[in-house]
Amino acid sequence: MQYGICSLSIVPLRCEPTDTSELVSQVLYGDFFKVLEQRKNWSKIRIAFDKYEGWIDNKQYLEISEENYKCLNSEPPKLSFDLVEFIQDSNNQLHPILIGSTLNGLSFLNHSYDGNTIEGNKNKSNIIQTSFLYINSPYLWGGKTPFGIDCSGFTQMVYKLNGYKLFRDASQQATQGEALSFIEESEPGDLAFFDNSEGVITHVGIIMKDNYIIHAHGKVRIDRLDHSGIYNIDKKTHTHKLRVIKKIL
Repeated sequence: MQYGICSLSIVPLRCEPTDTSELVSQVLYGDFFKVLEQRKNWSKIRIAFDKYEGWIDNKQYLEISEENYKCLNSEPPKLSFDLVEFIQDSNNQLHPILIGSTLNGLSFLNHSYDGNTIEGNKNKSNIIQTSFLYINSPYLWGGKTPFGIDCSGFTQMVYKLNGYKLFRDASQQATQGEALSFIEESEPGDLAFFDNSEGVITHVGIIMKDNYIIHAHGKVRIDRLDHSGIYNIDKKTHTHKLRVIKKIL
């Protein structure tokens, strides 16, 4: 088994081993992973944080030892908490990194960082405040950053910055936590899930107080939430059908 760590700011994770394949997620600086299969130009990896799998370009990560992987996996994540900051390498060159990047591997990469950091479990009341950091971020299928993010990437990153693990996709996140029977039982920071006409969960957002929800739809935005689903304030119509509300914390 081989192991790797992402040494660049944002690296595409693709469905198949080709640059033209669908973007399924992004590997952020400091993310570390197992290499499940290695080919000439691509590697299939499983990210340690959420066990998500996909293909990464071999030029866009560095191999680490099993010992380093186990060491990183045993430590609580230390994350960058600036929207954009820089790490400095051994040649004194600067590399941009984005909020939510993992800093535990700085010593392995021989990098230094002096920006703001965050670590440990935060109070549930902090979830909404963190979500505002992504407001107006454009929607990007597979995205996980303020420069492009999808609905489940948004919820995963907000929870990650508060010290909690969510799975990557909305349908996976819907398997976590405790189901609530009514919106009235929910609290700010709970997750609301929405399905399509076939009953497949395709969307997720974070519940706010007073029947509002913050979610990624075109951009990270705030809309009304009722028993039918999400009511888009601009379009004056329901855009998503409510399936279930889950209390994660």
